[in-house]
Amino acid sequence: MQTPQGQGDVHETVGAYALGILDDAEATAFEAHLATCDWCAQQLDELAGMEPMLAALADLPESQGTPAIGESLSAKPSPRLVNRLVDEVAERHAQKRRRGMYMVAAAAALIIGGPVTAIGVTGDGESNKVEAAPRSTSPAEDAFFHDMKDKVSATDPTTKVSATVGMEDKAWGTHAVLELKNLKGPEKCSLVAVGKNGERETVSSWSVPKWGYGIESSTNEKAKKPLYVHGGAAMTPNEIDHFEVVTFEGTRLVQVDA
Repeated sequence: MQTPQGQGDVHETVGAYALGILDDAEATAFEAHLATCDWCAQQLDELAGMEPMLAALADLPESQGTPAIGESLSAKPSPRLVNRLVDEVAERHAQKRRRGMYMVAAAAALIIGGPVTAIGVTGDGESNKVEAAPRSTSPAEDAFFHDMKDKVSATDPTTKVSATVGMEDKAWGTHAVLELKNLKGPEKCSLVAVGKNGERETVSSWSVPKWGYGIESSTNEKAKKPLYVHGGAAMTPNEIDHFEVVTFEGTRLVQVDA
């Protein structure tokens, strides 16, 4: 389905919104557009639940059709991650077809951040009311607080950067969500999973604005909020030894043992 004419840049933001990498102002602006755009709502429906795959694929080298930024990362995801994602993607699509209008209601709940009641019409003509629970505006933050049962934390004694990583076991590997505090900008960073065998895989990457993230003493309200990002690794949780938050220049800001 082609992007509607006239607002291409706005419509293309749906991918970044689904990944949870927009800042507060950008997310709010996009949600205002999303509330009146059927095309973007449909795209968000397509992307729902597939954020780990998208975050991992976004880090693949340029030769595989992804941004050149992948070449500057200190570690890159294993190619086998792509193959292990195929089964889950196929299952997501099958579930989406079965759910029909229910998925639209779930997407609407994410958009407006409040309870939504939708009417789903079944094959026999009967209707069922489905009320979606309130969700946060960031998919990554939402997953961190609602889906992650296994969490590990650490604070680096030198940089003072604090990190908490939530892990969720998947058929294709590990869905990981990072909460990061006391991180000053501007900076470009990555979350890297390091296996017990020494293998390194980039889970997610992001840019830090000049005001930073999770700085409680800051006078900037945006700087006080922690950063939440998520992504995927081909390794299972049991295969991961630790996580590292590193700059693109290779400086380690904090290490979190798994």
